[in-house]
Amino acid sequence: MKYLLWLLKAAIFFTLFAFALNNQHDATVYFFFGTYWRAPLVLVVLAAFAGGLVVGALGMLPGWWKHRSAAAQAPAAADTQPATPSAATAAASAAAPTISATDLPAVRQHGL
Repeated sequence: MKYLLWLLKAAIFFTLFAFALNNQHDATVYFFFGTYWRAPLVLVVLAAFAGGLVVGALGMLPGWWKHRSAAAQAPAAADTQPATPSAATAAASAAAPTISATDLPAVRQHGL
């Protein structure tokens, strides 16, 4: 399986490398106010991809900060809860069935 993944990675790399070699002609990107950028097409595509990554990461930052602050407050909230379990959790844990080792099916191990 490990060799198959390396083969897949190599195929993706060589496909992208062939794409880069086949698209070396200049492309012009026109901006506002008559400004433009002339560069090889591969760099234009790479810049667009990198810009998309940056915009996507910036769009996810508020959610990351919200989850990070909630995770930081979770241990503090756990410390303030009482140590004694409620009657409902105590009854549920007492009524839970126990499973012994003889109740489990036998597991056969196969070697290569």
